[in-house]
Amino acid sequence: MSRKRWWLALAGLLVLVGTVAHAQRPSAQPAFAVVKPSLAPGLLPVRVPLGESPAPPGPIRVAAGPVAVRYDFDGGVSQPITDHLGRHELRPLGQNGGSLRLVRQGDGLALSYPDRCRLARQRDCPRVILEGSRDDSLNPGTRRLRYGAAVRMTYADLADGANVVQKGYSVGGSQYKLQVDHRLGHPSCVIAGRGQIYRAEPSLDVADGRWHNLACVRSGNRLTLSVDGAVAAAVTVPAALSIANAEPLRVGGKGTSKSNDQFAGEIDNVFVTIS
Repeated sequence: MSRKRWWLALAGLLVLVGTVAHAQRPSAQPAFAVVKPSLAPGLLPVRVPLGESPAPPGPIRVAAGPVAVRYDFDGGVSQPITDHLGRHELRPLGQNGGSLRLVRQGDGLALSYPDRCRLARQRDCPRVILEGSRDDSLNPGTRRLRYGAAVRMTYADLADGANVVQKGYSVGGSQYKLQVDHRLGHPSCVIAGRGQIYRAEPSLDVADGRWHNLACVRSGNRLTLSVDGAVAAAVTVPAALSIANAEPLRVGGKGTSKSNDQFAGEIDNVFVTIS
């Protein structure tokens, strides 16, 4: 065989070997994989950082267009938590060992808050909430507002104050809030502003160990509370009352300091819509 033919044969052999090797190579894997948590029975611990983040200064604005925010927690609780569109972040904040747990709710997950504290000094009680950053897009002004959550509570969870969802404070500003206050298990919707507080509260006990869907609607001069799809209470509010504040959205309490109206029980399907 001539030297030229020998080199051509060798080159062909090398090409053949490379082709076979490439065909046997496993397909390329992605640089990362998203793994959803298992829905195995039991409780999943969630780490909770300490401290609170004050709202940054600046002019307060109201929502410029329709807003729809929903948290179902079915993907677990990460740092931070985002709504169904991956926006409007929330993060757990705790004191005195307060922590959140994940529990089954239907085919998904819900948040379980600490048991009602029975310590002699309230300042020693475990406390934990979810808190967002300042988010003026959640300020409805005078527009139609709908907000709420699903809750499950027992008589042992009740206290004089148990905040489910809120934005703002009733003193020195404006607010919308859903709560289960008093030891009678009465849910109520609250709108506050101009030094006045308006509350729609029925004589209805939801602390019966079952899940209940609670929805507050402020439309024009009317604030209504629906329980499991049926209107349970309504109150008249000033149509010109504007709700706009620099406070973040909070779930499960108004903060982590003493007397924070800590929620005890379970929360799921938190939502806020502005239209």
